[in-house]
Amino acid sequence: MLTEEILKSLNEKFEPLSPVERIGLLYDLFEQDSILFTSSFGTKSALLLYWISNIQPNQKIHFLDTGYHFEETLIYKNKLTAAFDLEVVNIYPQKEAHQKTLKTELWKKNASKCCFINKVLPLELVKLDYSVWISGLMAYQTPFRRNLDVFEMKDNILKFYPLIDLMESDFNNFYQKATLPVHPLEILGYHSIGCLHCTQRGLGRSGRWNDSSKTECGLHFN
Repeated sequence: MLTEEILKSLNEKFEPLSPVERIGLLYDLFEQDSILFTSSFGTKSALLLYWISNIQPNQKIHFLDTGYHFEETLIYKNKLTAAFDLEVVNIYPQKEAHQKTLKTELWKKNASKCCFINKVLPLELVKLDYSVWISGLMAYQTPFRRNLDVFEMKDNILKFYPLIDLMESDFNNFYQKATLPVHPLEILGYHSIGCLHCTQRGLGRSGRWNDSSKTECGLHFN
């Protein structure tokens, strides 16, 4: 069982390291089969996918296919999968529950419940098979993320944020240096991309759930 002391020790060990060093050390300390990595294949996804594919080429990438993605996101996903030789595992919501959200247009009435049905619940079953979860959250993106450490323990899984303290300028420099492809919607003004119905053009994450105070889908904050 992971104690507060062990969690503190992990953060103290990892915080001085670069993102690439953190990823490498993670695989030194934990078995690959115990590590879950999820990606949205959004505008900020390619850098972490690129680094992990170089450091641990056999790492599976789990993708939540909500049924509501932009076609451009699915095209981008296929492009990165081929470019980095990724093994992508698609996770789908329960069919009947998803169809009900579609029929009732639930995202208009209760976006959080729609996210829960199509994203949170499907991943809960997957998380049971893992002890560590890699995610690309960065502190500059939202107020909630500014309070995160490299590691946090939540819902019986150790969450690992190797990019958490990257400044936006540093992220962009790494991205450009690696000459990574951009999401096709980014050049059209979409800087954070989720599901079709809840995403608009906007800087940062301002285009997500534009008409509400909602800033997170619930995978990391609920």
